[in-house]
Amino acid sequence: MHFLCKLRAFVGAIPRASARREARSFLATTVDCRSTQRRVLNELLALNADSHFSSDHRLADVKSAAEFRARLPVADYEYFRPYIERLKRGEHQALLGSDNRLLMFALSSGTTAQSKFIPITQRFLDDYRHGWQVWGIHTLDAHPGINRRRILQLSSDYDRFRTEGGTPCGNISGLVAAVQKKIVQTMYTVPGIVSKIGDSDAKNYTALRLGLADDNVGMVMTANPSTLIHLARTADAKSESLIRDIADGTLAVEGDIEPAVAKQLKRQIAKRNPARARELEQIAEKSGHLHPRDYWTGIQALAVWSAGSAGAYLHSLRRYFGEIPVRDHGLSASEGRMTIPIHDNRSAGILDVSTHYFEFIPENEYGSNDPNVLEAHELVEGENYYILLTTSSGLYRYDICDVVRCEGFYHTTPMLEFLHKGAHISNITGEKISESQVVTAVRTCIERLNIHLKHFTVCPAWDDPPRYELLAEERDIASPAMGRALAETVDAQLRQLNCEYGSKRQSGRLGELVWTPLPSGTWANFTERRRRTLGGSLEQYKHPCLVPEMNFSATLLREDVPDAA
Repeated sequence: MHFLCKLRAFVGAIPRASARREARSFLATTVDCRSTQRRVLNELLALNADSHFSSDHRLADVKSAAEFRARLPVADYEYFRPYIERLKRGEHQALLGSDNRLLMFALSSGTTAQSKFIPITQRFLDDYRHGWQVWGIHTLDAHPGINRRRILQLSSDYDRFRTEGGTPCGNISGLVAAVQKKIVQTMYTVPGIVSKIGDSDAKNYTALRLGLADDNVGMVMTANPSTLIHLARTADAKSESLIRDIADGTLAVEGDIEPAVAKQLKRQIAKRNPARARELEQIAEKSGHLHPRDYWTGIQALAVWSAGSAGAYLHSLRRYFGEIPVRDHGLSASEGRMTIPIHDNRSAGILDVSTHYFEFIPENEYGSNDPNVLEAHELVEGENYYILLTTSSGLYRYDICDVVRCEGFYHTTPMLEFLHKGAHISNITGEKISESQVVTAVRTCIERLNIHLKHFTVCPAWDDPPRYELLAEERDIASPAMGRALAETVDAQLRQLNCEYGSKRQSGRLGELVWTPLPSGTWANFTERRRRTLGGSLEQYKHPCLVPEMNFSATLLREDVPDAA
């Protein structure tokens, strides 16, 4: 074994020992979920007790969960926006306690045309890193081979711009990378500075240039599996350029990278590796492609989301990476980390009861005037809920609009699986199709027909009778006949999954679902427009697999989309 591999395994033993202690501590909190959650609620209320928000809502003297609910409504981002706007201007105590240091704002795409600015405090960052430590050590212990290899992780810049009060705005994953110790940084193939490359194509190419040169990658990490599919396709399409760069110690996209970033990358890029280049060349010649399953043969696991709409891409992911175990990140967002999965190929995870305070509204009561609000220990296995967060960043009873299912319990703490965004429900005639139903239907059908879709969206369309459309790019569908076959099988699956959809189809109130072909490049163009408009990072972008807007397909097709074959 290479000396550097042995050294890396030895160096990594120190943070792994620390992570195991954290994991044991976390699992201990799951034994008595109720007591843990009450303690966390008291801590969070005390943390921001001297904020204006706390004063306005008389939170400092709250003594019980019932009293907490009486003082505050269930709230979305707009409820907090006035306080966050003041915080952006530098009025720290508008939302946060005097000792609760603000580090940055995480940008997140909201349901309105404005981005959400989520405060990230030191306590929040500590909690966030704690969750990753627990997740990470379970993953490494399940796949000890990773310890002697490196991790390829894609993250985004935490300091894209500053508020008028001088606070950085960007992505929390970039902040985590920036504050990592030098020892930990040696475990990663792509240095954190790559996150500061503004051009997404140049950023992906640079990550591939560095990643393909490394034959010792043990795990690949990013939020969305569609990002890895795009990365694999890019490597295949630009294989000649990448191989030449690896051989010559060059970077073809250097001119598209900010000079300061290029300067920091120069030493690593300048290392010539003709032997690795020849190896990659031989792989491409032998297989006719340059796919990750062939050039990263030591990968032990893929770390991506696998629940909800992300699950639809796992079939295509295997085409490029092979039958590698998938370790779900868990349910997380800019607003907070909610679950920690501890098993391969399972998206359900333990609720992170040690950092945030959680409440739940049964799915069938959501939107009613007086819903039954439950604490974590009161959930019922097999039932669906909307999840509410109270965090160290000044968000209280925050409705993130996520629907989760209780899949069981770890001691007395629920194991939750993300299903879909609550907003992603389409209802033309009473069928109430959910995004999770669409994902399940399409995922089943593309596996059955061996179709590899990078993206798809189902949306309603007026006709006589009204119907649903499956939007997918022409280049992903071999022929019109294949497109029709896919639409027919998805329609049949939806009839099985949703009895109301089946009933409306049988009665003729809904027409048969049809495939609507899109020009090549439509989704790339749509993704970039949506990201620019709503904020958030490319890696965390969640493609909508169900859009309830009636004119969505017509709007999409009216766009002037260049061919991106």
